[in-house]
Amino acid sequence: MTEQPRWVERVFQFDFPVELHGQLIERLACTSQRLEELTGSLRVELLVARPEDGWSIQENVGHLLDLESLFIGRLDDYEAGADELRPADMSNRATDAAGHNDRDIAELLTEFKQARARLVKRLAKLPPEAFSRFALHGRLNVQMRLVDMCYFQAEHDDHHIAKIERLCKLQARSRPR
Repeated sequence: MTEQPRWVERVFQFDFPVELHGQLIERLACTSQRLEELTGSLRVELLVARPEDGWSIQENVGHLLDLESLFIGRLDDYEAGADELRPADMSNRATDAAGHNDRDIAELLTEFKQARARLVKRLAKLPPEAFSRFALHGRLNVQMRLVDMCYFQAEHDDHHIAKIERLCKLQARSRPR
């Protein structure tokens, strides 16, 4: 199986039209359903099994939940006209300390669904010109429009969904027949 590139090594091109904001909002809205479909029927021992190189399926879900507050905060930054977006904690201390494997997956999924619904509702209320606002993304050292931030978030969702899918496949192969 091909190794997935690390998130921090990804390079992004933000050269698409701002009019794609509606499609990106829809993409963000679909993440909770995709997570439920992937994880909803898995046994607990599969959800919490940690690979040598990273988080369990459940910890990946919890990480997406943990980062909702960052995206909401960055949306606040755009709306306030900030020059620079608040930074992410690249050490992921919150996810590592959260104990997501000790929680019920249904609870994590519900919390994520509710948080994402609030975000999507807020984005959907914005006028189209709001998606053209710029702010500096410090780690990438690039000016990002709000529409670019939506794309960046959707790509981050997909990155972790791909990790979850990979873990599901690895676990399916390792189960006795």
